[in-house]
Amino acid sequence: MLKSKASPISLEQRNATRLRVLEHIRTKGAVPRIEIASALQTSPATVTAATADLISAGLIKEIEGEAQSKSGKRGRPKVLLQLDGQSFLVAGLKIARQMISIILVDFEGNEVTSHKFPLDNARMSPTDFVSTIQKALEETCAKIDGSVEQLAGVSIGVAGQVDASRNFVHWSSSITERNVDFRGLLSNQLPCPAFIENDANLVAKAEQLFGLGKGLKNFLVVTIEHGVGLGIILDGKLYRGKRGCGAEFGHTKVQLDGALCQCGQRGCLEAYVGDYALIREMTVTGQNNELKTVSDIHDRAISGNERAASVLARAGQMFGLGVSNLINLFDPECIIVSGTQKSFEHLCTDEVMARIRNGVICVDAALPEIRVHHWGDLMWAKGAAAYGIEQISILKVKELAANAT
Repeated sequence: MLKSKASPISLEQRNATRLRVLEHIRTKGAVPRIEIASALQTSPATVTAATADLISAGLIKEIEGEAQSKSGKRGRPKVLLQLDGQSFLVAGLKIARQMISIILVDFEGNEVTSHKFPLDNARMSPTDFVSTIQKALEETCAKIDGSVEQLAGVSIGVAGQVDASRNFVHWSSSITERNVDFRGLLSNQLPCPAFIENDANLVAKAEQLFGLGKGLKNFLVVTIEHGVGLGIILDGKLYRGKRGCGAEFGHTKVQLDGALCQCGQRGCLEAYVGDYALIREMTVTGQNNELKTVSDIHDRAISGNERAASVLARAGQMFGLGVSNLINLFDPECIIVSGTQKSFEHLCTDEVMARIRNGVICVDAALPEIRVHHWGDLMWAKGAAAYGIEQISILKVKELAANAT
């Protein structure tokens, strides 16, 4: 009886293997093929084929590592594989209210240069938005005597509801229009692939790769700035929701028909906790003639201003309520609160922690650890760059498959 031939491995399977191998090398650093095969529970031959393809695409390279013989003397050097850091230059951008933070990194994520590009307008039309990004990139590349044409890809982080899979922005506080498909706008303006993602998701990616989430499988990142964002890492992967609009923590409702949010609805958590909400609350009382930042409100509260102290205290209680709901929903290993220095000290007080504990369902186990990570817009941009590296890797692997057909 004739034995049936094994079915050929599909392009999708080969691509999946290539990406798994690439991600393992990115995570572990320089590593031999045999260790990759063992870690991924696949055959050495499969790994050898995948790494040969990745080398030809310029994604990884071979280096020599030290090795010792059984006698303890120096033996034949091991051949290790690592990312080819010099192969691609990637830009990560964070769009904030007053500026764009840009970082250029190599394919390993090492910073090449960075730049701050001031914004004249906090909200822009889609065409102005893309044109401004191009200008910011041109200034940044000029710092290394380069050009935008040298970039392998650009990743852009914005606040709002973003379907990253198709570069579609449902709504953003940085853009004057709703439901904008940026695919054509970006491809017409920029000479390289560009990707748009929710900025809180990018912070979660940065925390996972470089920050306090490294090594964790399930954690949440709450971002505090002009608004309130949430990045969710479940089983080591970023969770976005079916429409790409999940994790809108800032727009969960904490009060029926409450304060007006910048999204147009009422009672959102962000309308009590976001920077704009606190400054607005001080404005209502006529105490905002010189207040421009939350740090100014902090300073006034420290000086004994009762209204400032009250505004910060209410924000803390609302935030504690929201975080307790997150714990009840996700039961994560850790919650990381990320933002700039002094922008959210009022959200980490003993009173806020008590509110969180009181709002969590009581079980005989410790609460998830809540950790604070102070960092500026440049780290948000680094998260964007990390996402860009990930997306460029996928594109390059797809090109391998296309060239093979």
